[in-house]
Amino acid sequence: MALSFALTEAGHPPGELKVTASVDISKADGSFLIRPIALDALARVPGIHPEQSRTLAESSKAGCSVSKALAAIPPEVTDDVATG
Repeated sequence: MALSFALTEAGHPPGELKVTASVDISKADGSFLIRPIALDALARVPGIHPEQSRTLAESSKAGCSVSKALAAIPPEVTDDVATG
């Protein structure tokens, strides 16, 4: 939602925005641990320059409530923003 809002505020509402989370849970020393969570965003944003999309993705990551909630398990956030 933060990325969608940032793109829209910048005058580039996404035509499509899909975010997935990948969680790695592994067993160590008899207990389960949640390793870093990868958040992957795929956006189709007509008319945006790739560098601007990356800048907006990084700034929205900093203000994202999900990223803040996962601060104890730092998420690895990547983006794949297609322009067109």
